[in-house]
Amino acid sequence: SFHFPLFMTMLHLAVIFLFSALSRALVQCSSHRARVVLSWTDYLRRVAPTALATALDVGLSNWSFLYITVSLYTMTKSSAVLFILIFSLIFKLEELRAALVLVVLLIAGGLFMFTYKSTQFNAEGFALVLGASFIGGIRWTLTQMLLQKAELGLQNPIDTMFHLQPLMFLGLFPLFAVFEGLHLSTSEKIFRFQDTGLLLRVLGSLFLGGILAFGLGFSEFLLVSRTSSLTLSIAGIFKEVCTLLLAAHLLGDQISLLNWLGFALCLSGISLHIALKALHSRGDSGPKPLKGLGSNPDLELLLRTSQPEEKDEEEEGYFVAQGQQ
Repeated sequence: SFHFPLFMTMLHLAVIFLFSALSRALVQCSSHRARVVLSWTDYLRRVAPTALATALDVGLSNWSFLYITVSLYTMTKSSAVLFILIFSLIFKLEELRAALVLVVLLIAGGLFMFTYKSTQFNAEGFALVLGASFIGGIRWTLTQMLLQKAELGLQNPIDTMFHLQPLMFLGLFPLFAVFEGLHLSTSEKIFRFQDTGLLLRVLGSLFLGGILAFGLGFSEFLLVSRTSSLTLSIAGIFKEVCTLLLAAHLLGDQISLLNWLGFALCLSGISLHIALKALHSRGDSGPKPLKGLGSNPDLELLLRTSQPEEKDEEEEGYFVAQGQQ
């Protein structure tokens, strides 16, 4: 009964920024190398469009849950695959192939069948999700360009999230101020609380959601930096299917034979995409982002320290000499 999705999203963004900053500090201390910090020019020109699109996508998606069910949300949000394909073709990140179009149609058609007649339609919620899907196509296309642009040095998801969150927060703030500011200030759940235990439970739930959002964002950006935004969207279908199955189990949604056929069709599309990726990458190592300042493409994590390449080469030569002896 916490009807403040924009405030929830903004709090999640603050938690993600906090964890990103902490992670950067820990990695910098362990590796003794400075993390990348963009200039204001690059920050506003390159990062701002991605941040604004991401903020609107996440904000509108969370907002829609005030009006619609999980099933309708998933069915509508699946159209993001089509928008991502369109924008990937426009920006020449993907090549138009018949097999790729077939994969997208299989997945979109399967999701539609999987959620057919298991939804409660609401025009306002539907419009919010459709808008989020369209913006999501722009968001992930821009994100792929941002992550794979070697000169920016944002191949590491931690660095990407650190730079995105402040602008995302500022981008959502006007919507929050207009639609939720007054109601939140008079809500007994937050600012006018009377039950301290209830306040702590609400804040604890929101903070836990922020931690999960940090993990989700890290895995999403990692996948996009290695493959493409379209691959992320297709792989994310498995997450959506799991969400629907949990909703059916926990909320009692009925799943018909047609829904299960759609589920099978969706999985066939995912399997086809995996097979095509495997065939396409055979004999080709694929595009690897170049190293940028403070952004190791091998993604040094919290407890992993990168050593200078010269030291590695010296050690390798030493062991070769020992082996020859």
